[in-house]
Amino acid sequence: MDFGQFNLMSYRTPGTPAERLYDEAVAQVKAAEQAGFAISWFAEHHFSNYCVCPSPLMMVARLAGETKRIKLGSGVVVVPLYHPVRLASEIGMVDALTHGRLVLGIGSGYQPYEFERFGESLEDSADKLIDFVALLEKALTEVSFRHESPRLSLPETHIAAQSLRGVPDIWMAGDNPRLQRMAAAKGYAVMVTPRHFTAEMLAAARRRYEEIYRQEGQDPARLRFAVLRHVCVTEDRAVARDFLENVRHQIRLSQSLRHRQQAIAGGMLLEKPWEGEMSLDEMARHMLVGSAELIAERMAEEVRRAQPCHYLLQFQAGDSTLNLALASIERFAAEVRPLLEKAVGPLERIGVETAAPA
Repeated sequence: MDFGQFNLMSYRTPGTPAERLYDEAVAQVKAAEQAGFAISWFAEHHFSNYCVCPSPLMMVARLAGETKRIKLGSGVVVVPLYHPVRLASEIGMVDALTHGRLVLGIGSGYQPYEFERFGESLEDSADKLIDFVALLEKALTEVSFRHESPRLSLPETHIAAQSLRGVPDIWMAGDNPRLQRMAAAKGYAVMVTPRHFTAEMLAAARRRYEEIYRQEGQDPARLRFAVLRHVCVTEDRAVARDFLENVRHQIRLSQSLRHRQQAIAGGMLLEKPWEGEMSLDEMARHMLVGSAELIAERMAEEVRRAQPCHYLLQFQAGDSTLNLALASIERFAAEVRPLLEKAVGPLERIGVETAAPA
């Protein structure tokens, strides 16, 4: 098991400059590399303050020259919003720019607000992703290829921007059962969201994926199960409360977009509660916010019950500060990780019985 650092790049204060958010993400990636994190991830969203990153591959390309060891991941490319041939070419180029450090997270999307503004439909988004994977496998492994599908008829084509390693390691996000079955059949890592905010929720999600593996004739022990969580390492209750309030803000925006209940004024999503949301006190009882000892204890329970191979850790949410994020990154590596390893044993033995694909 290892750890990643996740960048959403959102804001709460109107007029927050995008360049500041990009610079703060870059600073966190550099800090994560220094602290020994395995991967830095970049989200993709459009048209609101929920996220100012429309292209995770552009962020990966930016960081390729400013980092040396850490892998760089798209978390995730919303595949149906791209022309498939151009996307395949850009993936090949970015993988080459990183010298093989690209981790390709992909998904079919979930926000109607985004899809409507691209003139796309969520109804066939899973079909488009499945078709794209078939194209990508040929595009990055063959000198030239053809592709025929109901969506694209491609004559003999050569993708010049190819990494020597072929198709990058693919990670899948999303709740679509067809995509989950494809991930099982192909051995892709799967990612679950912060909606799974207790150890039992994570364990239940893992059990669902293990059953899909069995249905696909695959060994559940090979499941690579990754978990996205917010983290703030602090003993200050006021700081912790403020961070949780920013996390709740982020979740509220996400839920409004997911359920087509968003309201936007001047480019800013209006925050509103959603049915069944957690109280701040409930969030404080379950989330990875608090002292290093508390976070390690909660993570140990999650590790024992859900056996994740990877954590995508988000250290900044809403208007929480860069300094707080950088301090949490440093303290997580220096304090939380050793405590967690003391509780559960060597982390390299946790998550899967077999090594991940190269």
